[in-house]
Amino acid sequence: MWSGSDLYALDIGGASFTKARGGPCTEGCVTLARIGEDAWALGDSKRPQAQPLRFTTKELDAAGIDPARFGLGA
Repeated sequence: MWSGSDLYALDIGGASFTKARGGPCTEGCVTLARIGEDAWALGDSKRPQAQPLRFTTKELDAAGIDPARFGLGA
């Protein structure tokens, strides 16, 4: 099980972020990348300089974020 600090220790330099499928991209576009087994990074394509937030699959689920909407498997 990942802890918050463990997730932020992961190198995401080569992570491939994708935008959610469907819906408009007006104020900001959420991007998601798998950064490890049961580990995800959530970013904003309109603010690429901002550090992506990191979550476990369980945390994404609790927030109502489905990786399938991004073309990614959980």
